Amino acid sequence: MEFRHATEKDLAAIVRLLADDALGAGRERYEQPLPQAYVGAFSAIQKQHGNFILLAVERAEVIGCLQLTLIPGLARLGMTRAQIEGVRVAAAHRGKGIGEALFEQAIGYAREQGCGLVQLTTDKSRDDAHRFYQRLGFVESHVGMKLMLADD
Repeated sequence: MEFRHATEKDLAAIVRLLADDALGAGRERYEQPLPQAYVGAFSAIQKQHGNFILLAVERAEVIGCLQLTLIPGLARLGMTRAQIEGVRVAAAHRGKGIGEALFEQAIGYAREQGCGLVQLTTDKSRDDAHRFYQRLGFVESHVGMKLMLADD
């Protein structure tokens, strides 16, 4: 297995992973051709310094992904945070340590970039994900809130 940053050629595989999930099935549109919104969003990610999609790849197949975004801030004496979003591992590859390895890569990168903490949000319904994140050392420290500005 290898880890690398995604390119536009990986976009369909990433969207497939995002859609292959109980919540993602209602949020994402994995179809060919991909909706242009994904292409535009990926382009914006690539243009923003400290924002990328990390992939786990095995035999040229994308089997896991997450988005890592570095967020400079003033709070905590100017601490930079790393935000993890969109974590997915292909159903056929779950339980094999791929998610943990993706997080090790992402956390290692965050450390190299001088981040003082790594944070994430997770849907309240994802009990398995909560246990996974806690096993990795993440703690429930805040209450997250969202204000939807567009139809989901």
